[in-house]
Amino acid sequence: MRQLAGFAVALLSLPLLFWLQQEVAAEWHEANEYKEQVEKTIELSEPVVTIPMSLFDRNGRLFAEEYAEWRDPLALSEIPLFAKQLFLESEDKGFYEHRGYDVAAIARAFAVNANSNGLSQGASTITQQVVRMRFLSPEKTYERKFKEILYAAELEKQSTKDEILEMYLNEMFFGNQVYGIGAAATYYFSKPLAELNEAETAFLAAIPNNPSLYDPLKHFDRTKKRQERLLQVLVNSGVLSAEEGELAQNAPVELRLKQKNSQFPAYHTYVVDELKQLISEKEGFTAQLENAKDEEAKKAIQQALSQRISEVINSGVRIDTSLDPIKQFSLENGITRVLSGSGIQSGAAVVDNQSRELISVYGGFGYRKTDFNRSFQAVRQPGSIIKPLLVYAPYLESGTYTENSLVDGSGICIGSFCPENFGRYSYGVSTVKKAFSQSYNTTAVRVLQRVGIDKSFAYLSPFRFKYVTEKDHQYTAALGGFEKGMTPFEMANAYSSFIDGTFKPARAIRSVTDRHGKLLYQWQDERKEVWSQKTTNTIRSMLEETARSGTARGLRSTTGYTGAKTGTTSHYKDLWVAGLNKKYTAAIWMGYDRPQSLQQQSEQKLHLKVFSAALSD
Repeated sequence: MRQLAGFAVALLSLPLLFWLQQEVAAEWHEANEYKEQVEKTIELSEPVVTIPMSLFDRNGRLFAEEYAEWRDPLALSEIPLFAKQLFLESEDKGFYEHRGYDVAAIARAFAVNANSNGLSQGASTITQQVVRMRFLSPEKTYERKFKEILYAAELEKQSTKDEILEMYLNEMFFGNQVYGIGAAATYYFSKPLAELNEAETAFLAAIPNNPSLYDPLKHFDRTKKRQERLLQVLVNSGVLSAEEGELAQNAPVELRLKQKNSQFPAYHTYVVDELKQLISEKEGFTAQLENAKDEEAKKAIQQALSQRISEVINSGVRIDTSLDPIKQFSLENGITRVLSGSGIQSGAAVVDNQSRELISVYGGFGYRKTDFNRSFQAVRQPGSIIKPLLVYAPYLESGTYTENSLVDGSGICIGSFCPENFGRYSYGVSTVKKAFSQSYNTTAVRVLQRVGIDKSFAYLSPFRFKYVTEKDHQYTAALGGFEKGMTPFEMANAYSSFIDGTFKPARAIRSVTDRHGKLLYQWQDERKEVWSQKTTNTIRSMLEETARSGTARGLRSTTGYTGAKTGTTSHYKDLWVAGLNKKYTAAIWMGYDRPQSLQQQSEQKLHLKVFSAALSD
């Protein structure tokens, strides 16, 4: 009977056992899922940080930095032992023993915090603090604290103790947008961490506990008092002797704040723009954009490109440039002196004839970083400075013509287009040289007609004028009548082909390397012949004649050879000069940002004074 009753109880218990088994299985599955979720969440990918980008001139000297946060990450081996001891002894004495969290420390924190004199030993380990900085929001809740402990345990599985300590020392916030102890040393004392004495190092270690309370720029005395308490901690733990601790506590601490290097902002801005072009070309984005099927595809490519550019700029790259600081200083001062008080603006670009590099730019009167940079952003109709490139050089290439060949300068109409010469003068037959140097418009249109529009425009293709389109293939282009036009940089770039008939794009960037010196990007341009030697010599001769007795007469010549071409748009809204001497090739634009007549300034030859400043040493 008992056996039967037992069997019945067992039979009736089966549903309960089955239910319990299901519940346990569900709980176990949920726990495993949460564990997997935690493990997936803590992937040791590099945090998104912005490391300063540094720009160097042709002499290897730093001239500009770009950053929103000042960082200078160091390998753990580069961080002095004393600096490590400061944080280990004050923040996490058992760091190398625990598994990411310290149960004893959590309990001990209640007692320590009650009588700490502002030097509390928090319950959070260094590992937990790294987790908080990298993965979790800063709110103080039990749920967040629980996650912090789980994450810390997982982080300890995936990283060594030294790796975690290195993360910690490089990612701590030291106030004033400074992150990491290496950056704190260079920001507050203007020298590397390894060169700091014990007093200075301890002073820095005082800040992260509460960067607002211990901001040394606002509360120096508070920071100093905490520094002294930290040094006492090291004395108590035996890291320092009592005498050493007292010497460090009494040693003077003098801040020497880092000044953000920001010389030559106009050139700096151009370099950043060129960097974007370099990344786009080297990583295939340029080709993708050219082959994009529609605007939707273009937009997606542009977004990917923008993201990549941001990654590179924020990764702490070093950019070596061709900037000539002496020439840049001379250019800025020279043009500013000419324009001072006039309200007129200008943009300029200067190319070194020997290296074919962009060595200086002028972004505008009173230029500041992020302003509209007129050297490469001011797109203006070029007036007659386009004639050597679009009209006369192609004409000389098309036959056995010379500067003494005769051309007709009488009136001409092509459809409704009837160009007029300056002052509405009418000319008959003249030499090419005279028509060039005196800038006869009727002759230029007639020469373009003889060569052919498409053939002449084909000669512009090596220069890759960004804003020239098929719509510009009109006879008005012979006089600079483009829908949009060119920039001073583009014109200086193109005119460099008249140095010797060869062309190589003028670049500001020589190389881009990462923080460890690995080469990331570099232009690989080859110099190509675009004009025959005969054409080159003739154009140079006619440019020289223009500077000597033509429309550019009045230029200051200091190197034996100076050749230039002037350009004026309708109603004197824009004044241009482009040309070269033995050392430099340059182009300048002058005008008002809101166009108005510059006739008086043209008659005073103000544009020639600006161009003389661009060519001078």
